[in-house]
Amino acid sequence: MAEKGGIVNKGHEEGMKLAVSILTEFELPLGLLPLTEVVEVGFVRSTGYMWIVQKKKVEHTFKMVSKLVSYDSDITGYVEKKRIKKLKGVKAKELMLWPPVSEITVDDPLTGKVHFKSLAGITKTFPVEAFAAGQ
Repeated sequence: MAEKGGIVNKGHEEGMKLAVSILTEFELPLGLLPLTEVVEVGFVRSTGYMWIVQKKKVEHTFKMVSKLVSYDSDITGYVEKKRIKKLKGVKAKELMLWPPVSEITVDDPLTGKVHFKSLAGITKTFPVEAFAAGQ
């Protein structure tokens, strides 16, 4: 899945280091991507394109906001300051449906809110601390 001009870290430990460094650099909550069994994480700085490959799909419940989120084995998106756009591979459960999350934005200036936008144009807003590391 490597892209031309990209940084690629293979294996869970090295992949997680790169994922955390990307989230930190772009001022995104560190618990936003609760990954397990990472195969590869890559990032192309010139375009902001990032990709994550896991061995299998993962479902995670963010307990503070009672939100179940599904992370496919392949996740891609474009990262910029306080934002991931054109996100693919992430879905959040709403009632009985699993609409794809297409964009995640953290307020700037910081108000303590994270916004999740679906392809259907629906936006859900949650407190940023719900997505801190370990949540």
